[in-house]
Amino acid sequence: MLRTEDGVRVDAAHTPSAHTDLGIVMAHGFTGSWRDRTARRIVHVLSGYGGVIAFDFRGHGRSGGESTVGDLEILDLEAAVLHARVAGYSRIAVVGFSMGAAVAVRHAGLRGGVDAVVAVSGPARWYYRDTKPMRQVHWAIERPLGRWAARVAKRTRIAREEWDPIPMPPHEAAGLVSPTPLLIVHGDVDTFFPLDHAEQMYAGAREPKELWIERGFGHAESAASPDLIRRIGKWISSNFS
Repeated sequence: MLRTEDGVRVDAAHTPSAHTDLGIVMAHGFTGSWRDRTARRIVHVLSGYGGVIAFDFRGHGRSGGESTVGDLEILDLEAAVLHARVAGYSRIAVVGFSMGAAVAVRHAGLRGGVDAVVAVSGPARWYYRDTKPMRQVHWAIERPLGRWAARVAKRTRIAREEWDPIPMPPHEAAGLVSPTPLLIVHGDVDTFFPLDHAEQMYAGAREPKELWIERGFGHAESAASPDLIRRIGKWISSNFS
């Protein structure tokens, strides 16, 4: 267990590497967990490129607290990054998926202390409701019945309080990531966030930055193929060669 600076206990796992000083921190999507089969598959592939720290955001799985859906989660990621430093990794890359992508970009822009960032299937802006999956997400966040369903079905405890103040959106935080390299990865058949989210995030970022539009790729961990994760691992490694 890790502990955040605001006192939340965060469930985490370390897959070590004895052959590199590169640590990769994986940040899952909303209602996900590092214990999910899809996440563990991604960790397995990434472990070919460095040691991997995987963790559950607050309100998810065995972590404490309640989900703030991308706001205070930067403190959870900060705890994982600090743990990677303590574990001996001198170079840290963060790979985030969906909500985790938003958190990764916001953390890099507002907190720093990482050496590369990969945002996969991430939103560029808040309160997006123009797809059916995102309308379902907002129902889960905003309605008592929705929060109950998320807790029972997904082991995700969601805070009742609305954001106050509204946190900086990812597309604005992306402009603060430089000079840390930023890779934005998005599928052209993403059912949650259309391509304009990736394009807005990329437009808001400064160099060094890359945008990969993946043909036939859906959304986040469940759709990410081993080949795509290997390419991400190679991109991370290339930034430290």
